[in-house]
Amino acid sequence: MANKEKELSFEEAIKELEIIVKDLESGNVELDDAINKFNQAMKLANNCNEKLKNAEESINKILNKDGNLEDFKIEE
Repeated sequence: MANKEKELSFEEAIKELEIIVKDLESGNVELDDAINKFNQAMKLANNCNEKLKNAEESINKILNKDGNLEDFKIEE
């Protein structure tokens, strides 16, 4: 299961998180299963956070005239 979280797209991971939250909110989950679902949700959340961080870093880069990536800066 550990690799599953890394293989999921951001959108798939969010859907999985939504399912887990609904399960946990229902209150019909045994304690051991709830703990496992919580741990899975934390892994998914961390994976989503990492994907968002990487996307943000990519968006904040631009190609300069030499073809190299550099940080995007607004010059006034």
